[in-house]
Amino acid sequence: MTAKTFSETHTIPYYEGNVTNHMTLAMLLNVVILVSEHQNETLGVDHKQLINNYGTGWIVTSYSIKINQMPAIDQTIKLTTRGTSYNKYFAFREFWIEDEAGNELVKIDSIWVLMNEETRKVTTIDSEIIAPYESENVKKVPRLPRPEKIGSDLDFSKKYQVRSNDIDFNGHVNNAHYLDWMVDVLPMDFIIGHTPVQVDIRFENEVKYGSWVESAATQETNDAGMIKTVHCIKSGEDTSAIATIIWKEAE
Repeated sequence: MTAKTFSETHTIPYYEGNVTNHMTLAMLLNVVILVSEHQNETLGVDHKQLINNYGTGWIVTSYSIKINQMPAIDQTIKLTTRGTSYNKYFAFREFWIEDEAGNELVKIDSIWVLMNEETRKVTTIDSEIIAPYESENVKKVPRLPRPEKIGSDLDFSKKYQVRSNDIDFNGHVNNAHYLDWMVDVLPMDFIIGHTPVQVDIRFENEVKYGSWVESAATQETNDAGMIKTVHCIKSGEDTSAIATIIWKEAE
């Protein structure tokens, strides 16, 4: 059985970009989440139906993002997704972003779980929910690269308070905001002079409205001569998200 794919096009407006005239990493996540929700709608299992009928909602636990070229402002891209495989607790979803000529710009792998909206705990994946995707039932879903743990000697750090606009319909901080906090601690000249080629991010603990988070990062040059930044978002003593980002010099 081959999982159902879903595709749509998207022209990138200026507000999804930054000073480099390319899409931000946070907006990249936003548009792929949107295309996955559009597939959910066509299959009759969107977030409203999950909450009303099952009391559950999908959340992402990790992404692995491979970037050949960041999409640019005013560029029209094609987004494709499929819920490739699943087991009792985890679902593996893939995304592809292509330009108008069919060249692959970005490939994203992601791991999802179903959360009970009342208990805020992970629940088993109901067969009625997953059936429309025609995903493969497997013993083990693919394991994504685990981000590195940040060292004690920080190069960058900044604090943020969680605003109401940071909270999505699931009642927790939208995943894209974690990436915003992570990238924002890096200097402006670094952002202008570099572009990401690999992002591995993992979400560990929810952040609540009104709480303060600290975004911290370290920077080093890896064995390939590219710059690696290691990131951590903490709320109090709890680690909320970790990420490793590989950068190359912008052309």
